[in-house]
Amino acid sequence: MSILEHLSWEELLELMEKEARRRKAPVYEFRKHVTTPFRALVAVLLSSRTRDETTLEAVRRLFKRATSPEELLALSEEELRELIYPVGFYRSKAANLRELARVLIERYGGRVPDTLEELLTLPGIGRKSANVVLANAFGRSAIAVDTHVHRIANRLGVVSTSKPEETEAMLHALVPGELKNRLNLTLVAFGQTVCKPVKPLCGECPIGEHCPSSTSRGRTPRATG
Repeated sequence: MSILEHLSWEELLELMEKEARRRKAPVYEFRKHVTTPFRALVAVLLSSRTRDETTLEAVRRLFKRATSPEELLALSEEELRELIYPVGFYRSKAANLRELARVLIERYGGRVPDTLEELLTLPGIGRKSANVVLANAFGRSAIAVDTHVHRIANRLGVVSTSKPEETEAMLHALVPGELKNRLNLTLVAFGQTVCKPVKPLCGECPIGEHCPSSTSRGRTPRATG
């Protein structure tokens, strides 16, 4: 059973976004500081395996000192470590940030590339991160599948997958093109506030009556991701 039997993608995303904004999902505050492709790239590198609240404080400190590849490269690795601590793997991320700045300057004239293939060549940038940049910074029809997207898509019954790569492929086939770049942000926000990994708030969920995994329907939500 899929929730799409009851709601369209647009209806589903609108309901989730409205509820997540009402609950002040951390990712929305985080997005206020990601106003350029460069900031988006740096922020997504820092966010890997780190809570949004922690990443937010790190990007606030970092962007006071550096808002371009040139300014970033002017900082020492030790300075970068101090600025981004305590994000996960802050030592390796500090090294990646300096190398990222160097590559952007030398290979791309200081601009952030806007293709998946080019983004994947950058230090510290994997497929999920590249898709986040494409969707959020360039408005492309890219779907970034993190643990929230993977978990919620399976709970809603729109996919039945065990790996994020499988989820991405299936969602690309299912989600209308004009909605793809909204998917990650909306599901992340909803996953932070309502459809949590453990003890999701099914009784307060605006789509619970249609969700095949809702505890209000006598089900046990999958803890995928």
